Amino acid sequence: MVPLKRRKLSGIVSDTETTVKFPHVVIFLLERKMGASRRAFLSQLARKKGFQVEDYFSDSVTHVISENNTGDMVKMWLDMQQKDRANKTVNLDISWFTESMRAGCPVEILDKHKLQEVENEGESVEFLMPSYACQRRTSLDSHNSIFTDALSFLAENAELNNEDGRAVAFRRAIAVLKALPVKVTSMTQLRGLPCVGEHSQKVIKDIIENGASSEVESTIHTERFKALKLLTGIFGVGSKTADRWFKTGIQNLTQLANSGNDLNRAQRAGLEHYYDLNQPVTKAEAETIGDIVKKAVLDVLPGSEITLTGGFRRGKITGHDVDFLITHPDEGKEVGLMPKVVSWLTARGVLLYQKTTRNSYLEKEEGPAQPPSNMDRFERCLSIFKLEEKEMGPDKKWRAVRVDLVVSPISQFAFAVLGWTGSKLFERELRRWAGQVKSMSLSSHALFDNKQCKYLKATSEEEIFAHLGLEFIPPSERNA
Repeated sequence: MVPLKRRKLSGIVSDTETTVKFPHVVIFLLERKMGASRRAFLSQLARKKGFQVEDYFSDSVTHVISENNTGDMVKMWLDMQQKDRANKTVNLDISWFTESMRAGCPVEILDKHKLQEVENEGESVEFLMPSYACQRRTSLDSHNSIFTDALSFLAENAELNNEDGRAVAFRRAIAVLKALPVKVTSMTQLRGLPCVGEHSQKVIKDIIENGASSEVESTIHTERFKALKLLTGIFGVGSKTADRWFKTGIQNLTQLANSGNDLNRAQRAGLEHYYDLNQPVTKAEAETIGDIVKKAVLDVLPGSEITLTGGFRRGKITGHDVDFLITHPDEGKEVGLMPKVVSWLTARGVLLYQKTTRNSYLEKEEGPAQPPSNMDRFERCLSIFKLEEKEMGPDKKWRAVRVDLVVSPISQFAFAVLGWTGSKLFERELRRWAGQVKSMSLSSHALFDNKQCKYLKATSEEEIFAHLGLEFIPPSERNA
């Protein structure tokens, strides 16, 4: 449910019928410390007077207007929006804007209107950062891994204890720290940062002062954390199942194997291949598997397209599994493809385990129904591949690798690629932005505009970002 204040704001529509009198001036109003309501009011006022106002920062912006922000803070925000900005904006105080509105035209820019950038050695600059991870660029390189690693342990522990809200709060704080352009060395640098709550700040403060987090150290050495982490490392075992086993005294794989618990097919395969499946998969291994998948798919349905997604598409060199999206340029030809691919792989002894599900997605005119879970509804095969490897020693010539195969109709392929590229938090934030800011519903299948009551089509990720009013962020910078 969208909060009342947010719903009222989202109903404000720009007056696109007004004539632009000053095309050389393109204004962007910075919301931070100004507030969404005031920003929306000032934007409408400026448009009525013939000024061009952009709702989202882009290369076309010439004048950035802010209120109660320093020049350093605005410059930091701009650098984070576009690392290689070719254009140079003029960063102005709100006073220039109000004087221009009063005059009915852009007034001369005087020194009093310009935001000053001051180099203060020894003092920390307050960072300016968008609230949603999908507005930020996050590469694999991080200046603050000492903090993000610690918070990741706490997020994982929260997930193991089914405290999803707490886990997401930690994940959002991690995403903010990953996006920072410098290393945090002082608590004053956290001023004004979104999503970094009191608990996360307490952990960061402990690390800055003592070199490590006492909470993290005590958590990772508890019997419960160690046991749940090990048990959920079994393919097919979630946190609730692991917790149930732990409560009966099971803390390791041997105890589980001797417990007499009735494991399902996935769990039996996960237990059998536990050590292989918990070893990182390299990019080279992913590419080898990709060659096998491509051969299988093209033998079954020539002309198909296969895309490697997940962390490898974001530039990671290792991962815990390998994900492939499959489609065909002719809508409908992909129907029934998965069982044929599975038969091809099975006949060649490639599959150690597989579970195939049918496509259950239905597009309704009134909009998408609430899905029963966060999983999309494509035709898919969750599998364990037997990957032949020559350099594993004399006793073993292969290893088990988790592989997900997903078939998408070409009309949904752009949404599927976006959804399956990740990161998980980046996708969560995209959906949150779509719902809270744009009054839209986004999934790996489609984008529905709730105001216009229609689906918005897209043939590329760039088009989806454009529909959402977001600057396009390439996969390599979605590592939130």
